[in-house]
Amino acid sequence: MATFDIIRSLQKITMSVKNHYMSLPKGTYCQVTYVWISEDKESLRSKTKTLCKEPAGIKDIPEWFAVSTNITELTLVPVKMFRDPFSLDPNKLVLCEVLDYKQVPAETTLRSKCVEVMEKVEKFEPWFGMEQEYFLLDLDRKPYDWPPGCRFYTGSCCVGSEIIHGRDVATCHNLACLYAGIKICGYNPEAITSQWEFQIGPCLGIEMGDHLWMARYILHRVCEEFKVIATLDVQPVSGHLCPSGGHVNFSTKEMRSEGGLQYIEEAIKKLSRRHSHHLSVYDPHGGADNIRRLNSQTITSSFKEFSSAVAARDVSVRIPGQVFRSGHGYFEDRRPAANCDPYSVMIAMIETCLLGAADDDMEKNTNES
Repeated sequence: MATFDIIRSLQKITMSVKNHYMSLPKGTYCQVTYVWISEDKESLRSKTKTLCKEPAGIKDIPEWFAVSTNITELTLVPVKMFRDPFSLDPNKLVLCEVLDYKQVPAETTLRSKCVEVMEKVEKFEPWFGMEQEYFLLDLDRKPYDWPPGCRFYTGSCCVGSEIIHGRDVATCHNLACLYAGIKICGYNPEAITSQWEFQIGPCLGIEMGDHLWMARYILHRVCEEFKVIATLDVQPVSGHLCPSGGHVNFSTKEMRSEGGLQYIEEAIKKLSRRHSHHLSVYDPHGGADNIRRLNSQTITSSFKEFSSAVAARDVSVRIPGQVFRSGHGYFEDRRPAANCDPYSVMIAMIETCLLGAADDDMEKNTNES
């Protein structure tokens, strides 16, 4: 019997045992799982606290403490509560802001700054959505369930056992997110066998970052059940295969209104003037991951040059065809990497498109020259 067949047989036995404990009476207690972003700005951490009763809201969940990788004490401040799809009601998942020992936001978390930026542009009613691509790996970190003769490049949204692997994982993740109350609006197989995508949004302001991070946590937890790995690495398989991105959709009240295409085109012009800045914050390694990903091959744009077009996929920023025809809607920035920090992406988008950062950079460059 193959190694992974043995693992899956043991998994079935484990699930049977687990179901016994999950069915035990819960009493009046409530388990709250605190989730926070790790220092690497990519991975997540969690631990669970027992409360005497179900919290009515986020203010009923107390702060807690954790230790960073360098043994520094951190304070976990609950900011967003969700239902727990793993231990079920009345238990909760709670996304936390991280404070350092001085009680200020840790350098690795940008949520507080993102909240401040969103408050400045509240009148614009900014909406965000994100298309999160990911890749499934076996426990030995090889592509999940790739049999001999597998067709690796399939094109997105295909069906069929010979080319699609991991549908159970993606489906269970979608259902778990819906139970939790996350604004997940869809999912689909991506262009490479074992590569998938889910979409979050549309969300108002800070909400997209909160929902995306918790959706990522739920994805990793679902993968624990299936004994597989979900990686957000932009290109986990060597070769010129389709890399994984985190495309962000953006609009304001003006863009969504009649004649909004004018505001969309103005925003894209501003984005073109800060191409290097956006790439530096669109992955957690200062652009290094996007150098690997944005190579002008398959359906990616160039790292070196900004580009935009209507209904195109190999550009930095795309105006969807339907938006162009209707004259209003949103645009898609295709440059963020799959492992991006959504708070960082949203901050850059707001600063460039709504807070005049592009104009400030142009004036600074003019003065220096």
